[in-house]
Amino acid sequence: MGGWAIAVHGGAGIDPNLPAERQEEAKQLLTRCLNLGIVALRSNISAIDVVELVIRELETDPLFNSGRGSALTEKGTVEMEASIMDGTKRRCGAVSGITTVKNPISLARLVMDKSPHSYLAFSGAEDFARKQGVEVVDNEYFVTDDNVGMLKLAKEANSILFDYRIPPMGCAGAAANDSPIQMNGLPISIYAPETVGCVVVDGEGRCAAGTSTGGLMNKMMGRIGDSPLIGAGTYASEFCGVSCTGEGEAIIRATLARDVSAVMEYKGLNLQEAVDYVIKHRLDEGFAGLIAVSNKGEVVCGFNSNGMFRGCATEDGFMEVAIWE
Repeated sequence: MGGWAIAVHGGAGIDPNLPAERQEEAKQLLTRCLNLGIVALRSNISAIDVVELVIRELETDPLFNSGRGSALTEKGTVEMEASIMDGTKRRCGAVSGITTVKNPISLARLVMDKSPHSYLAFSGAEDFARKQGVEVVDNEYFVTDDNVGMLKLAKEANSILFDYRIPPMGCAGAAANDSPIQMNGLPISIYAPETVGCVVVDGEGRCAAGTSTGGLMNKMMGRIGDSPLIGAGTYASEFCGVSCTGEGEAIIRATLARDVSAVMEYKGLNLQEAVDYVIKHRLDEGFAGLIAVSNKGEVVCGFNSNGMFRGCATEDGFMEVAIWE
């Protein structure tokens, strides 16, 4: 074993004109989350606990699209989803349609630990949350002024906005009509989701992964993306832990996170080779990114979009936070 390693992401696909101050804010948040995970790993906290700890921090900060600051549905509400997986015995938990739970990743953890199921959604998940005594808030807690403004632009453009953070410069409608990017044959305005995720391998070689998101701005009510789907947006095994971000429908079709583990197991690839392989050969015309760790203490970030908010650190002192290639 090569010691512990951790990686975090805040979404793949980024507006090339993203203001410098926004870039700096993202880097500071990623650095803060990495340091939180590093301290926990140095204290011998298990991989699965570190994943939950770090994603809770990301959900609490409104900068990215998870928890507070989540993208809004077509009706101006928030429907969140999250999943978590412990690679040791491939135990997992996932939730969708969450509207009042302050930290969806912790509810996903409770589904894994305290229920006989792997996935709960909508009213059933909300009822389970209350029975477990988790912290709940009004849906308005998750809504920010920035997102209300971006939903208005999305509706004016009659489109789904992938990057709900792109500043309202120019004509949103033109962006939607001129974009070559499509989802299931329908034009999408701008590609740049900001789902969050964390992957960890601890000092015992145990891998874990988690992903949390608010989904797409102006999405249809009830839409479920890749983030809560085990094997698509999140996967962990004895070989690795993976969290994905990007065009959810493409990630679902590719079962992207599971494929990283599968090619390591069946083709004998190392982590870097596995990540390169799935990014190149499994996304078809979709755009996505992922972070991954292996049981050997390796950490890899890969994407085929123009950038990905990401950071990683290893026990030997390596640490990096980056946005672009």
